[in-house]
Amino acid sequence: MRVFITGGAGFIGSHLADHYVNAGHTVTLLDNFSTGSKTNIAHLDGKVTTVDGDIRNVELVDQLTKDADLVLHMAAALGVNTILELPLESMSTNITGSEVVLHAAAKHNKRIIIASTSEIYGKNTKQPLNETDDRVVGAPQKIRWTYSDAKAIEEAMAFALHQEKKLPVTTVRLFNTVGPRQTGRYGMVVPRFVQAALKNEPLTIYGDGTQSRVFCHVADAVTAIVAMAANDATIGDVYNVGGTGEVTIKQLAEQVIKITGSKSEITYTDYSDAYPAGFEDIQRRVPDISKVKSAIGWAPTKDLAQIISDIAGL
Repeated sequence: MRVFITGGAGFIGSHLADHYVNAGHTVTLLDNFSTGSKTNIAHLDGKVTTVDGDIRNVELVDQLTKDADLVLHMAAALGVNTILELPLESMSTNITGSEVVLHAAAKHNKRIIIASTSEIYGKNTKQPLNETDDRVVGAPQKIRWTYSDAKAIEEAMAFALHQEKKLPVTTVRLFNTVGPRQTGRYGMVVPRFVQAALKNEPLTIYGDGTQSRVFCHVADAVTAIVAMAANDATIGDVYNVGGTGEVTIKQLAEQVIKITGSKSEITYTDYSDAYPAGFEDIQRRVPDISKVKSAIGWAPTKDLAQIISDIAGL
């Protein structure tokens, strides 16, 4: 099988590339290396075709899609810092880029998986969140919500193309996927904490640390994506993919220190010290993963301790 992965040098994309290469498939990666890294795929030299390019390049994406049997659309501008600092570029990548990829897949009738996000749900306080729950987001002038809005448009395009042109698409809403190769550079909390702990530097918590999340190991997320790509019964639908075991950010910091054997201290700071005025964090976000369990028999296998150990290289 010929597999085309957008964002193939990124965190999740590179792990998907590993899977399909190891399974004996022909893999092509497209990445502009804005957030992806050549280090992530250095071990795949000679085993994949890597194209340095942008998903907004219509002709390039059309050709790569035409030559593929399966398209995995993982490319996105992501991370709180990226969204807040470069909102126009982020929206262009996430909306225009996704439109290009989706229309190419529809034109050539290619099986496609798109990576969406738990940010879709915004600040909906219902927990756990299932796939039919409403979006609750802030006002348009609050730049913080542009990522959620852009990914919602991407999902809407996918559903519309499935309805009108029978595009064989499955949407995966990822909840806080973490693991090796993820960087803390874009505001990702787990690698940021681990990197600080390994240097015995303070672990800085924004806010009071009572906000909670559920983290999912990238290996588990890859297993889910691969299974959905191979299962046509998931076409035209959307699935939450996330872990189990809700944890507060304070508890996360404490676990990181314990597992790494760090001498780091935990410090607290206001959001205003890290982000522009008006930034809103989500107090709690927990996925309902019963739908994906029912559809493909998937469940996460790695707990937070394993995630932290793997990121730390222990």
